[in-house]
Parts: sequence; structure tokens; C-alpha cells
Amino acid sequence: MERMKKMKKYDAIIIGFGKGGKTLAGFLAGKGQNVALIEKSDKMYGGTCINIGCIPTKKLVDSTKVLKNKGLSGIEEKKRFYTESINNKNTLIGALRGKNYEMLATKENIDIYDGFGSFASKNVVNIESNGENVQIEGEKIFINTGSTTIIPGIKGLKESNHVYTSTSIMELKELPKKLTILGAGYIGLEFASMYADFGSEVTVIDMAQRLMPREDEEIADRAKAIFEAKRIKFLLESKIEEIIDKNGKGYVQISQGADKSEIESDAILVAIGRKPNTEGLNLEAAGVKTDERGAVVVDETLKTTADNIWAMGDVKGGLQFTYISLDDFRIIRDNLYNGGNRTVNDRNVIPYSVFINPPLSRVGMTESEAIAKGYEVKTGRLEAMAIPKAKIEGVTDGLLKAVIDAKTDKILGCTLLCNTSHEMINIVAAAMKAEQKYTFLKDMIFTHPTMSEALNDLFGSVK
Repeated sequence: MERMKKMKKYDAIIIGFGKGGKTLAGFLAGKGQNVALIEKSDKMYGGTCINIGCIPTKKLVDSTKVLKNKGLSGIEEKKRFYTESINNKNTLIGALRGKNYEMLATKENIDIYDGFGSFASKNVVNIESNGENVQIEGEKIFINTGSTTIIPGIKGLKESNHVYTSTSIMELKELPKKLTILGAGYIGLEFASMYADFGSEVTVIDMAQRLMPREDEEIADRAKAIFEAKRIKFLLESKIEEIIDKNGKGYVQISQGADKSEIESDAILVAIGRKPNTEGLNLEAAGVKTDERGAVVVDETLKTTADNIWAMGDVKGGLQFTYISLDDFRIIRDNLYNGGNRTVNDRNVIPYSVFINPPLSRVGMTESEAIAKGYEVKTGRLEAMAIPKAKIEGVTDGLLKAVIDAKTDKILGCTLLCNTSHEMINIVAAAMKAEQKYTFLKDMIFTHPTMSEALNDLFGSVK
């Protein structure tokens, strides 16, 4: 860590070692700028994705596929494999974290501060570390503090010894026999799918009337059927009343209308959602405003309400994806050095994936969304079991759907619930970004046998 003894001035101060921040730090250093990078935890070099998000969860998802291939069925075998998978995940994350740190720490004009950064003014940042404080000054300052788990005010939740977040549960060395998940959002569903595949008995509780209400209803219903085939139990339209520890277990007490019940749990995962991580930043001292959700307010170039401060990544609200944070870097880079031609308004096609098994991936609108916006639509539909590659891989569950503008033949949206959909959706997104008609994918030549060639049949079914 940089020795904190006297005030130092920098061309740029970056608060947070996330995807956008670390990439910006390297870029600015390459331009000869003196950069300070502040990170409160030495376990977070590289940001959420590398340490507690995308990479560790997908490493564990991949491990469940290995488990299936090994044919392990006994609970003790599965427990040992789970512990081994956690250890392998930790080894991978440790290596990536170290690499991310070294890539910046070895640059002469980057100083890395381990400590908590907060604003003293629009140009001065206070850094607290191990009870000591130092202030540094920056011409430009970039907020990249990410997001944090929302902890609901459920009675007994904070007192329970069995409650985990999406971060802490991945440090569990022993597979929970019974896992209860509070929240059926995308994070909760990814963990439900993963732990069910490891061998846990999973129960998911949510207040919603149906699963994945923002997704195509037929796709969501198909996903629910796949979940239930894994023996995942859903308690929808349910209110969580209290969490009680007794007899070495955690019990989640719920109400469904007039009916009350409790769920015995070895582990309880809080997956209600995430919120911008702005607590303690003292943003008001810098003249930086936040919205009603606590997100930093930015303009189309990601500048905040202070003229020398920008925000990037989850802290500014919106879609919480690491590739959005990377694109935030591109916007800031281009506005600082390349004439300012790039803004958030250019992001009209953004694909995403939910890494359940099989994964659900989407870009653009669903059929109901397109109709609600006044489009006359045509649709395409394909069962995953009709795809030769799906049969080869033995993963035939799923459904693929496409939505087309009937007047222009342009692709309005596509949802893929099938094996490797997270790779396939990028092809559709590229076609949409290039404003191609759906026939572009209908007639495209793909290698065989591949999952991507299913796009021929999906878009060939449009009517």
C-alpha cells in the first residue's frame, strides 16, 4: 500500500478497483497521468465480477456440470465434490485478484491505497485505513464503488447464524443439505439452480405472483418447470415474517394469505437484490447528487452534478453488468481524449444472460413488450430438443423465441432458454446492432453441429 504520510496531488483519483475503474487507471497511466486508486478491501482487487460475482459463480456452475459427468449420486460424494469445487474456485479467484493488482501496482505513476475513500470536497478525498487518515487531492475523480446486497428488515435475520449473502455463501466449505433462498430474482435463481445441481434441497421464497415476471411468460413457465424437475420448490406470493434459530438450524417463517408455515434450513441466502454502494462516501461534500434509489446521478457522458467527478459501474444505477462498467470506461475515455462522440445513448442493444442450467439469455423486447409499444409483430419459436447439438450434449430442455417487426423485418428481441445460450445471444445482438433483417440469421451459414446453427431454424420459423 502507498505510505500515507503527506498530502499528495493527482491528475485522477479513482475510488474503487472495479472493472471500469481499473481499466481507466491503466489507460490514464498510459497517457502519462498520475493516478490514485483507492480500494477498501484487499479481497476486491479487480472488482465484484472477479471476486464475488461473475467469475466465482460461473466457476461453480461449471463444476456442477463436471459433477453430472462424473455420475456422483451419493450425498457424501457430492459433499466432498462441493468442498473441492469451493477450493478450486478460491484458487482461481486468488490468482485473478493477484494478477489484477500486479498489473496496476507495477506502473510507476499509479499509487494504490488500501483504505476507505470519502469526499472532503469536490477535489479532496479522505482515506481511512487502520485508524489512520490521509487526504489526497485530484483534478478529476471517478466513483467506481459498485453495489452491495440489500439486507431486508426481516425480524431475526441479522441475529441468525444461518443467513448468508451471495458473497458469504460461496465461502461455505460444506454443502448445505437444505438451502432456503429469499428472493426469486436472477441472482437467487442462479444460486437455486447451482445448489440444486450440487445436491442441496432448495426452496425459493418470493412475493411475486409468477417467476421472472419481466421475461416472456412461456419462457418463464418453461424455466420454472426445469427448476421443479430439479426438485426446487417455489413459494410465491409469500411474505417472510421472521427467521428463528433453533436446534442448530435456521427456520424461515412465512405467511401465504391466512396460511402460515416455516421452512427448516441449514443455510438461508438473502437475494432480495443489490443497491448502489454509496454509504459513507460523503457525496454531499463534493456536490454529487443521488436519486431516490441512492444511485449517483449522471448525465449521458457519466459526469455527475460536480463538474470534475464521474461515476461508472453499478454505483450509478441501471443495469448491473461488468460489461456495462467496461463500456462506461469507453464513454469516459472517448469524452476525455477522443472528442466526446460516445454516450450512454449509444447502448441500444444490450444482451444479458441468467446462468441457470440451461442458461436463459435475452436481448431486446419480448412479444408482449413489443405489442405494448405499438409494434405489429411476427414471431419465431423453436424447441431446444429439435437442435442436433443439444441432443449430442444431452441438454434438450428449453425454448427459443424471436420477435420481429412485421413492417420492417428487423429483429425486435430474442429470448433463448437453452444450452450455451449465453454464447448464442451475442450473435443475435450483433445482428440487431447492425440493423439486419431477421433473414440475415435465417440464411447465415453456421458450422455443424453447433448450438448457434439453431438460429437458422429459429428465424426460419418466423411467421
